[in-house]
Amino acid sequence: QVQLQESGPGLVKPSQTLSLTCTVSDASITIKYYYWSWIRQPPGKGLEWMGAITYSGSPYYTPSLESRISISRDTSKNQFTLQLSSMTPEDTAVYYCARQYPHFDLIAIDYWGQGTQVTDSS
Repeated sequence: QVQLQESGPGLVKPSQTLSLTCTVSDASITIKYYYWSWIRQPPGKGLEWMGAITYSGSPYYTPSLESRISISRDTSKNQFTLQLSSMTPEDTAVYYCARQYPHFDLIAIDYWGQGTQVTDSS
């Protein structure tokens, strides 16, 4: 079974950069045609898709975050990372990593990490 595990700081100072790592077990992040994604959920709000990196290493970001977000990977460690700069209180959320795959006209999610709480220290 594929497992994803988020790791990183739970508290980030205002204006600093959040760095989270997702470690993937039992599935290579280079296998066609999966996307490796970051999704977050602020308190009391819905899920927000942030971005993803493809099996070939191409990143995609939601327009609302693209000036601040970077997703990269380390294939030797089977990990992918999120960096979100200029943290504000509005970035406080539970952050999830997930695997996505094309499914007909959808890009579905089949595996999620358990999520990690990240709080802007304000």
